[in-house]
Amino acid sequence: MQPDLLRIEGLRTVFKTSSGLVRAVDGVDLSVPRGRTLGIVGESGCGKSMLSLSIMRLVPPPGRTTEGRVLLEGRDLLQLSTSEMRQVRGGQIAMIFQEPMTSLNPVHSIGRQLVEAMKVHSGHLSAKDLRDKGIAALKRVRIPSPERRFDEYPHQLSGGMRQRVMIAMALACEPRLLIADEPTTALDVTVQAQILDLLRELQQETGMSIILITHDLGVIAEMADEVAVMYGGRVVERTTARELFEDPQHPYTLGLLGSVPRLDEERDRLLAIDGAVPPPFAFPPGCRFNPRCPFSIGPCRVDMPALREIVPGHEAACLRAPVENALAMEMPQ
Repeated sequence: MQPDLLRIEGLRTVFKTSSGLVRAVDGVDLSVPRGRTLGIVGESGCGKSMLSLSIMRLVPPPGRTTEGRVLLEGRDLLQLSTSEMRQVRGGQIAMIFQEPMTSLNPVHSIGRQLVEAMKVHSGHLSAKDLRDKGIAALKRVRIPSPERRFDEYPHQLSGGMRQRVMIAMALACEPRLLIADEPTTALDVTVQAQILDLLRELQQETGMSIILITHDLGVIAEMADEVAVMYGGRVVERTTARELFEDPQHPYTLGLLGSVPRLDEERDRLLAIDGAVPPPFAFPPGCRFNPRCPFSIGPCRVDMPALREIVPGHEAACLRAPVENALAMEMPQ
């Protein structure tokens, strides 16, 4: 088994607001082995993106990380100085943000933005060397005519091309860990498949680890080795991708899987999870999913279930787990 590149222990990120204390990330424990892909899945508002920003120490004010450790090869990123963390970002950990059009500066050329990180992490290179390295980075992500694209602006590129530019920028300094936050959002299925294939190829070439954040279970099935399901700022289930789809153990995971159309069965309608994610300043007592859970029992409304091992390699935060043949349990329509 590969040793962990990244280990997150008891991570907690909060925001003080007029409505109360918002617990965006609340006691998360995760690990990412070298050369593997960890998928993080959950609906909007569950804390996926805030977890990634907490790892990168990019939490916007008034938020702050109050507890926990983020260990990159044993080095706690939360204890680094601002200048030390600046060297880690882009150099050892890189991130692809959700929407490339808002991440790229419209008034600067692709090439200028691409070489910006290289100047920080690649030492003193001449303008020609930086240009050559930038063009090589565009070529690496299969952008046609990279010499011409280097001098173009974001609005001149398609959505898929802009996403490839973001990947080129993220990988320019050969990071050990890539955090991809919804890397296929707003892309059509053909371009989405191309982007996922590209990420897989680059991972095989470089041996980097990937944290893949998405709400798309199809992307998880295709890309992830291990999966963490998040709800209400906490991890509620964690196992291998195969095990998650074959034997889910948390009712929330069952609901997510039931909402996905399948080609191997006929249904009059898809399942739906009643209600919505509760506001993070007003989580219910006990299990945070209990108001929406069709299998909730009395203790669920009192005790916060801890993430515990159900079978080797499969953890769930549910008082009713383990459940034999959980997929056979029909959630109310």
